Amino acid sequence: MLSPHEFATLMLVKDATEQLEVDRADLHALLERQLVRLEKLASGQALPRLTHEGRSFLKAAGRNQ
Repeated sequence: MLSPHEFATLMLVKDATEQLEVDRADLHALLERQLVRLEKLASGQALPRLTHEGRSFLKAAGRNQ
């Protein structure tokens, strides 16, 4: 079960097109649950991106719009 903060972070990651500020603990929890992954950019930055499981989770929660 995700906390409300983790769920909100997952929704932010879904809509993010560039670097975003999120709580590290929430992001770590989503990484552990394999709902997000980090995508390394050529610039060296790592952006969180939804995994298939993350997209499925949001779809099941009715937040896939």
